[in-house]
Amino acid sequence: MPQDGLTLALVLIGTSMGSALVATVALYLLLGRGRPAESGLFDAAEDDTVFLFDGERLVDATAPARALLAASTVEGTPWAQLVAYLAPQFPDIGARLAALKDSGPLTCNGKGADRLDLLAEWRDGLVRVTLLDAEADGQVVTLDAMSYRATTEELVTLRATMEHAPILAWREDGEGSVIWANRAYLVQATRRGEALRWPLPVLFAPERRRTGSAQRLQLTNPGGEKQGWYDCHCIALDQDRLFFAMPADATVQAESAHRSFMQTLGKTFAHLPVGLAIFDRQRRLQLFNPALTDLTSLGAEFLSARPTLAAFLDQLRDRQMLPEPRDYKSWRQQFTEMEHGTPGNYEETWMLPSGQTYRVSGRPHADGAVAFLVEDISAEITLTRRFRAELETGQAVLDALEEAIVVFSPAGVVTMSNRAYARLWNSDPAATLGEVGLPAVLRQWQDACRPDPVWAELPRRISARADWSGSVTMCDGRALTCRLAPLVGGGLMIGFRPATAPGLRDLGLVGASA
Repeated sequence: MPQDGLTLALVLIGTSMGSALVATVALYLLLGRGRPAESGLFDAAEDDTVFLFDGERLVDATAPARALLAASTVEGTPWAQLVAYLAPQFPDIGARLAALKDSGPLTCNGKGADRLDLLAEWRDGLVRVTLLDAEADGQVVTLDAMSYRATTEELVTLRATMEHAPILAWREDGEGSVIWANRAYLVQATRRGEALRWPLPVLFAPERRRTGSAQRLQLTNPGGEKQGWYDCHCIALDQDRLFFAMPADATVQAESAHRSFMQTLGKTFAHLPVGLAIFDRQRRLQLFNPALTDLTSLGAEFLSARPTLAAFLDQLRDRQMLPEPRDYKSWRQQFTEMEHGTPGNYEETWMLPSGQTYRVSGRPHADGAVAFLVEDISAEITLTRRFRAELETGQAVLDALEEAIVVFSPAGVVTMSNRAYARLWNSDPAATLGEVGLPAVLRQWQDACRPDPVWAELPRRISARADWSGSVTMCDGRALTCRLAPLVGGGLMIGFRPATAPGLRDLGLVGASA
């Protein structure tokens, strides 16, 4: 008869005979399944940490063992939770426990500060795992209620913090296996299609992770599809390493947009004839265009090295591309004041020893940056000087004439007169601060002359913009000949001369009278 049937028969017989002893022995054999008691939990003390598994199904466990499983953050079966807990101290513990049937009882000594001893054996399809605190060495650690409550609350707080953190956090052992991870890491692993097994899947390539400064890493799925960027930080902890990966997609997009914007600016400024130099708040050159190298004779290698503003100015001085002021330090102070955001823009004309003339303007910005514009105005200055010389020559010619001449613009504003005009009418329009119009000049002439029909006809002749001449008499009796001569562009010239003196027409300078 099989042992289980014999044992059950003894139980029934003992019960029917009222023999408590026989029934007790039979029940003990039935529960013990015919093996020594040490294969089950019955010889374990209440404070021992003992697990009993049937495959990966938990059959029974002591109270400390169940508390250990309840504290696990790993999702899965009790077997997976126990393996995850033991893996940091016992490498390949899952495979070693699964091979107990063939390898026999297992005794292991853990590693680390909280060292554990592990005892495991296989009996009739059941695996019994016992954990012993090697450091306690039979000592009982007592903890008062307040300390226990504080420890429990801190544990709950830390666990909730890591579980709800929006960053990926995980821990790896010396061999690169992930031995702990927070919820965000596990969720990301699930999105990649990774199966949550032990050890946990590795999301980032190990060869790209280094201890020290932050690294920008891109996460890809097994198929090569890109899933996002992360800033990864690594901290060494004894033999293990702790990692934190913060999402950096927004930062990467912002940097990409900034690079695109800078490239657009560079392409735009590349065709400008004006030299451009932009310095950041640390006063290092960040952007320049080709025109700057042409105007300043500074090499592209020097400018590409991002020199400081002081080095930039010193290099210009060495190449004689700066005007040599009497006090270079005071001149340099203007740039210092502009660097510190002094209200107003810097603008100055540089007369270089080479004969070139540059207009240099600087514009500080609210974020601390400053932009310089360098423009070659040599041609403009030359043209201005030539135009001014021609005007002075023309004025000298007019002043040399005895005829009183005044010139009006198409809008009827005095633009030029000579010395003879100022002596005749005791008025110099060039000496006035404001503009002098034709109506005011006509009233001045009429007030200085006797009544005459010419004054009524003169406005009509002026409006016609045609050659005309007439005679007027001043209050002191001097007779004058008034002449009108239209000019190119709509201007008008009016001349006064004594009636007996030769005028512009007599000299052949204007057309015949109307």
